[in-house]
Amino acid sequence: VFLVFSIVQLVSTSVTHYSIPEEMKERSVVANLATDLRLDVKTLNERKMRLDIVANKKYLDVNKETGELYIVEKIDRENICYTKATCYLRLEVILENPERIFNLDVEILDTNDNAPQFRRDVMYLDISESTPKGERFSLSHAVDPDVGSNSVKSYHLSESEYFNIEVQTARDGSKISELILLKQLDREQQAVHHLTLTAVDGGKPARSGTASVIVRVLDTNDNTPTFDKSMYNVKIMENSPIGSLVLHLNATDLDEGSNSDITYSYSLYTSEKTQETFHLNPTSGEITVRGMLNYEDFNIYDMELIATDKGANSLSGQCTIKILVEDMNDNHPELSIKSFQSPVSEDIKLDTVIAVVSVSDKDSGENGIVDLHIPDNMPFKLRESSDNYYELVVSEALDREKVPEYDITFTVTDRGSPPLSDNETMTLELLDVNDNVPQFPKSFYTIRVMENNAPGALLESLSAFDPDLHENQYLVYVIIEKEIANTSMSMLFSINPEDGKLYALKTFDYEIEKEFLFHIEARDSGSPPLSSNVSVHIIIVDQNDNAPVIVSPWRAHGSVVEEKIPRSTDKGSLVAKVIALDTDSVHNSRITYQFLQVTDATLFSLDQYNGEIRTMRMFSYRDPRHQRLVVVAKDNGEPALSATVTIKLSTEETAVKAYSDMTEVPLEYNIFSDLNLYLVIGLGSVSFLLLITILVTIVLKCQKAKPSKAAPPSRNSVISERNSTIADSTLVSNDAYWYSLFLAETRKGKLVVRQPVPKGSRYIVSSIPRGTGLTDTSDSAASTLQV
Repeated sequence: VFLVFSIVQLVSTSVTHYSIPEEMKERSVVANLATDLRLDVKTLNERKMRLDIVANKKYLDVNKETGELYIVEKIDRENICYTKATCYLRLEVILENPERIFNLDVEILDTNDNAPQFRRDVMYLDISESTPKGERFSLSHAVDPDVGSNSVKSYHLSESEYFNIEVQTARDGSKISELILLKQLDREQQAVHHLTLTAVDGGKPARSGTASVIVRVLDTNDNTPTFDKSMYNVKIMENSPIGSLVLHLNATDLDEGSNSDITYSYSLYTSEKTQETFHLNPTSGEITVRGMLNYEDFNIYDMELIATDKGANSLSGQCTIKILVEDMNDNHPELSIKSFQSPVSEDIKLDTVIAVVSVSDKDSGENGIVDLHIPDNMPFKLRESSDNYYELVVSEALDREKVPEYDITFTVTDRGSPPLSDNETMTLELLDVNDNVPQFPKSFYTIRVMENNAPGALLESLSAFDPDLHENQYLVYVIIEKEIANTSMSMLFSINPEDGKLYALKTFDYEIEKEFLFHIEARDSGSPPLSSNVSVHIIIVDQNDNAPVIVSPWRAHGSVVEEKIPRSTDKGSLVAKVIALDTDSVHNSRITYQFLQVTDATLFSLDQYNGEIRTMRMFSYRDPRHQRLVVVAKDNGEPALSATVTIKLSTEETAVKAYSDMTEVPLEYNIFSDLNLYLVIGLGSVSFLLLITILVTIVLKCQKAKPSKAAPPSRNSVISERNSTIADSTLVSNDAYWYSLFLAETRKGKLVVRQPVPKGSRYIVSSIPRGTGLTDTSDSAASTLQV
């Protein structure tokens, strides 16, 4: 076994040649393609190296791990190339990333594995006894499938005094033998001659085959049939119908009778394929088409015909006919997709090779010239890379969102008349890249939320759209963090990261929080991710959920307010003013006042808007000393909420005058009108002694300790001050209301106003919340803060 190879410098049309003997064992290594083609063995798998056999069975393959070309199945040269002098296997080595195609020609060398064989084991020759010596007779030649030196090289004839052979070389280079008559035959002495013809090839060791030659000696027939020409050249169009006339032969014989009757036949030199393709009428000499004529399979037929007379000793004449088959455009052009990349990324670069296509046509001349094209309205173009090879490249930018895939039809057309064509359609899919930002339907959302909502309530579905695919389309929604009053938005609201549904995490109170403004971001899952955001404005809608709170007249919870007024109060005097506060919105906090119960409806009037209770007339001696008034303060909500206060008025016969319009009038006492002068003097003396005792005790204690703080104002002064400011004051009745107005900075001992307030406003604070750092030093039930 031997191996010969040659490597031509690698270019687009270069061919690498190898020569191997036939019948090599399976798995035998022919060559290392990686080394010969200067390829990196490590990248063969990655580049999807493969072997494409052109028009042959797959006898060879390549090992992607080592790059070795090896035998897959034993190669019989005679099955592949029959009698051709040279035998090649055409191979293509195809690699991707980048695309490369290498052409290989593997020459199959012949070995002497076949012995010569004769077409017939017995050959019969009828020779007239009148045949002169030196006459030659054609013998069937032996066939050896091997070629070159392994083909038939010589013939040997068994020993005979009448016959010998002469070996000649035919036009195709094959060896043929002719039987030569050495001396004239004598039928009476020997009617039949048995000879053995041996064919020997030139192999080492040589092989041989034999055939029997039986020569029958005939009586004399001295004229042979003769053709008009010794050589005929005939042209016929391929695909001619069966039965079409090719040639009408006419041979003549000068003899008469049966010796001039001629029959036509093929000589032994005419191949069996020729005899199967054409029919010879033995009587008329007409040659007609028997089988299909295909220029691409066989275009020249050589035949030798014999005209034999019917004489007792028949004689024959020969002629040679060459039939030329002319080509017609009967083969459709063919195209083969050698490589096709699908899917590809939509951001693929321009001029990138998508596919490699080869075209061919079995016809010849203009009929075999082909053109390849694709539709014009596509972002691709064809570029010829080598003979009959084209590359499909990207000519325009691709966008999957506009066109997700392309059906590319390759059409190949020959230049025959009429032209023939073929086509093949390939689907190119585009892979998505993250090149689109998520989009919300609106850039700003205003969401109205009713206060006292249930925690976890759905507020709105904020869905964005991303035209990309798969992970580039999967959106995640998040709230962009923003702190309001040290509270993060994520503590107030929650958004489902998958579908963008916005939920409230807490119950909102319009009296504390009225609106929120924040942003929501939609981010896709691409790499790198893209995002967009939208502004969300949450407006808290007020409900009538706060009942009015009566802040004046102040009283302990559930107690009755007791007030004393002089019985001599004039008509229209202010008796009391009921002040109620409602922390709801303006509409719901509009308060009206009315009597729920009144002892005498003719004695008092109530202003329904400002809550002032005034006398409608002066008291008479018939009026009871105690008057009970129940006032209801009702807001404007739906349904309306209310609060009541019960005022118990006691009249007394004192000199105290009634209030009038927020002006404090000092009480006047007529101490001599109802009291005995002596009683007054006694009480004054006792009081004076008690006062002296207290002062002495205080002086003694002050010598041992620091001076005490100033005494708080008396109850009468507090009441007086409260009554003078009550009409213009606002009651701070609970901690929530306190914190909505003020912010106490405990370390610095300051009171900071949270929101703008009118100049000169007064607030009545029933109690200061704990932890503020502020101390209520008043002995009164409520403190008044002047802002």
